[in-house]
Amino acid sequence: MNVWILLSLAIIAEVIGTSALKLSDGFTKLWPSLVVLVGYGLAFYLLSLTLKQIPVGVAYAIWAGAGIALITLIGWVVFKQTLDLAAVLGIALIVSGVVVLQVFSKVGGQ
Repeated sequence: MNVWILLSLAIIAEVIGTSALKLSDGFTKLWPSLVVLVGYGLAFYLLSLTLKQIPVGVAYAIWAGAGIALITLIGWVVFKQTLDLAAVLGIALIVSGVVVLQVFSKVGGQ
């Protein structure tokens, strides 16, 4: 399977796990807690597979940056959390960094 698809799936699994973490209420609710465990387990497994072809720093930067942006979006849309201008600008900088890595970096995973 393509390494970038694996990394995308790792990001999605991590975002699902983190969203369920909010819903687990400190691991007091069974089903969201199980989703957290499965989501993070799958995320780390898939991330580990990408590290066979992508350097750890690049893979982690993309994984974490995309995860931050997606969780922020989910927090805003699903959990009705507010964002101020500084938060929006910070997220935009993170997304810009991920785009630079994807578009311009010649490191790994080609």
